[in-house]
Amino acid sequence: MFSQKMKLADLIEANHYIILLLSRFDIPLGFGDKSVREVCVANNVPVDFMLMICNVYTFDSYIPDEKEFERTDMSMLVPYLLASHKYYTFERLPHIESHLHHIADKIEPRYGDILKRFYADYRSEISAHFRCEEEMDFPNLISLQKGDRINMSVSSHFEESHGSLVDKLNDLTQIVYKYLPGNVLPEETMELVFDILQLSSDIQKHVLIEERILVPYMRWLERGLK
Repeated sequence: MFSQKMKLADLIEANHYIILLLSRFDIPLGFGDKSVREVCVANNVPVDFMLMICNVYTFDSYIPDEKEFERTDMSMLVPYLLASHKYYTFERLPHIESHLHHIADKIEPRYGDILKRFYADYRSEISAHFRCEEEMDFPNLISLQKGDRINMSVSSHFEESHGSLVDKLNDLTQIVYKYLPGNVLPEETMELVFDILQLSSDIQKHVLIEERILVPYMRWLERGLK
């Protein structure tokens, strides 16, 4: 597991995708040889919480337990998840859509229109998923953190809906692989595939963070109020 004594640069070297998380913690580049702890203290980020996120993001076998929840400052969980939603909604999804529409406009309309509709449906689904979390689950978590009871059990919709978010991105990649003409904007098509694969990997990690941290943490808080 990563530790707070590690240099942040070494942590990112071990898993370069972690660089995507820095903006979600409002951590700028230019941290030199500072340790994870030094960078977190300088940017008012709870170091144990950041390490928890980075460990889930990196190690498939890592699942935090209740003792970790008890000793970790979890106050940044909702801000972190909201920052992730913002990144997907306003940066990655529009970027992919721009590429996809440009390519779709260069192929036969019947195929291009199918591609556009498939992606539009995906954006609508993921936006609805984020909205449900932001309007229901995150406020419930904040209430539990304050020691207030909530009027419902911790939602199980996470497990039910997360699989679809990843599966449909995989379906989109397969469509691009198999059915887009190879002579239509080949370089941009390869960039599109890479962007979709990167987004799919990132969202899979986001799903793990919610399933291994958010849901069990909420259930732990809920049990403590009974």
